[in-house]
Amino acid sequence: MNTYKEVVLKPKKDEFLKRFHPWVFSGAVAYKSKEIEEGEIVKVLSHEKEFLGVGHYQIGSISVRILSFKDVVINVDYYIERLSEAYKMRKHIGLINSENNTYRLVHGEGDNLPGLIIDIYGNTAVLQAHSVGMHSDREKISEALRAVYGSDNLKNIFYKSEGTLPFKADIDPEDSYIFGGADVDDIAVENGLKFKIDWLKGQKTGFFIDQRENRTLLEKYSHGRTVLNMFSYTGGFSVYALRGDAAIVDSVDSSSKAISITDNNVQLNFGDEPRHNSYSEDAFRFLNEIPDGKYDLIVLDPPAFAKHRGAVNNALQGYKKLNHSAFAKIAKGGILFTFSCSQVISKEQFRLAVFSAAAISGRKVQILHQLTQPADHPINIYHPEGEYLKGLVLYVE
Repeated sequence: MNTYKEVVLKPKKDEFLKRFHPWVFSGAVAYKSKEIEEGEIVKVLSHEKEFLGVGHYQIGSISVRILSFKDVVINVDYYIERLSEAYKMRKHIGLINSENNTYRLVHGEGDNLPGLIIDIYGNTAVLQAHSVGMHSDREKISEALRAVYGSDNLKNIFYKSEGTLPFKADIDPEDSYIFGGADVDDIAVENGLKFKIDWLKGQKTGFFIDQRENRTLLEKYSHGRTVLNMFSYTGGFSVYALRGDAAIVDSVDSSSKAISITDNNVQLNFGDEPRHNSYSEDAFRFLNEIPDGKYDLIVLDPPAFAKHRGAVNNALQGYKKLNHSAFAKIAKGGILFTFSCSQVISKEQFRLAVFSAAAISGRKVQILHQLTQPADHPINIYHPEGEYLKGLVLYVE
């Protein structure tokens, strides 16, 4: 039995934890032990002092993120067990193989480790904390990672949390190597394609692993088509389209650095590729200025338009405007891949925004596929909020 400080809930506020939801909201807390520091491990009790779980205490609307619903000690052995289970699942479903060394090992609540992201790029792990508790435990997690993978398979662990930790927390995180860092190979392989990963300064952990299966689907539709990849970032969709034998692939991103990375990834896989063009321009302006019917396959994968609930309405208008532009411009018989990665936007809200855009355009539109995040970004069945990536593949007459 552990001896952690206690957080006690109000009467009748324990139902959600008994259904294994991993969050304790501040409004459910009756009282707590004195002098609990943010990030500290606490035990959560019902108002009748029944044990409910252990987790990281934090300041804010979520008071505790539950790590275990059993009365366990959160130490290196605990993290070894959780990381081993996460690795085993990825291995069992065939994600880890000679053609693919790029995958998400830990997806927060989806892997029962709320507040933690770990992405694997070859022999480098990029560890990202979204809670003070995971920041505090980073050395334990690093030790556990090395135990699970062994020295032959894991050479580097990069900690990248400057932009993800609560800004009000009294900590000063610094992105740096926790382990290794010398002679780092920053080329990762995804489904046989090579990508240069910028985990030092790139978005998220350096690459959007969550679109891997959707990129594979796009490859199948790319043969002979003229492809426009909007918000291209590192050019993942562009590289897959080129391998799928697209006639032309144009990559567009407002960031000149992102376009440079896209160009490098195309070069890495295909050398000097005359079928590929890149443009550092505003997406909305580019879409509005292209000739009607120039492209018969368009990818819309914008950054999150809404990162909090107060921005939902504006975000939905943004998705509606963006998709309307695509419907207005895409060629007859064209295919549109359109996405939202905003967690606060539901599947129904996103589909309604796209439906409205289609209706305004007057085009006949059919849904071919409904897309989501891949298996290495699992959704905890008790935490449906973990489903954040929504996508539609549409056929436009």
